[in-house]
Amino acid sequence: MEAWIWISIAAAFSQNLRFMLQKHLKSTSFSTAGATFSRFIFSAPLVCILILLYARFSDQSLPAVPGTFWPYALIGGLAQILATMCVVALFAERNFAVGITFKKTEVVQTAIVGFLVLGEAVTQAGLIAIAIGFWGVILLSDPPTGGSKHWSQRLFNRASALGLGSGVLFAFSAIGYRGASLSLGISDVVLSAGTTLALVASYQALIMAGWLAWREKGEITKVLKHWRVAGLVGLTSMIGSFCWFAAFTLQNAAYVKAVGQIELLFSFLAGFFVFKEKTSPRELIAMGLITASILLLIVVT
Repeated sequence: MEAWIWISIAAAFSQNLRFMLQKHLKSTSFSTAGATFSRFIFSAPLVCILILLYARFSDQSLPAVPGTFWPYALIGGLAQILATMCVVALFAERNFAVGITFKKTEVVQTAIVGFLVLGEAVTQAGLIAIAIGFWGVILLSDPPTGGSKHWSQRLFNRASALGLGSGVLFAFSAIGYRGASLSLGISDVVLSAGTTLALVASYQALIMAGWLAWREKGEITKVLKHWRVAGLVGLTSMIGSFCWFAAFTLQNAAYVKAVGQIELLFSFLAGFFVFKEKTSPRELIAMGLITASILLLIVVT
């Protein structure tokens, strides 16, 4: 199995852990922006130190950053901030399952954006694999308590809007990061992904700090006060982001995001084994379709 697939799975696992930690922060009176800020403030300095150490011990110089890097990086970074805020805001919504499912439409949207921005087409077999996974995601769109509501209420609501919005933004983020990383023009995946992540995360931390200082006074102090949990958010964010960046450097972003749907399986497995939650037949079928989608991608790419 190719390296980008393992890296994508690691990224999805780390992302799942990060969202769990951010949900905890959100439940402890953090604002949406504050919980989002915790992702960047601790990961940015850490990744900067690590990439400098890697360059030194691998006897390499940091790559020159071309002008074409910045449009991709800045748009990708801003899209990721807004997408993360949408997901964190979902934690306050009762029908979370619907919203998080719509977030997973990012796979299809990433394929579309990737074609429009980078000219990267998806093969017919790849489209079939993505469609199978998307079908599995749709099966998860109806929450357990949704049967008593009209279908329009279950699909067209604040949670769905936030989830769909995050999917669009994550799609632009993924394509932005792939474009930025490829613009560096170096073959060392660690150095390319790490440099891109260090620059983007630093920019994101500064943007978020400025916003909080202006609009939500006291929130930065709150994040620093809860440094233990917030620091774990930063650590899992750094690991996950590096894995995403590395995978985007190696493979078409749509394929990477399709494999990343395994995050849903991690969520359901954690619910079953850790929280002793029951899984419905529909959910089992959906997980089977998502698994089949990932296995097909492994075969055809």
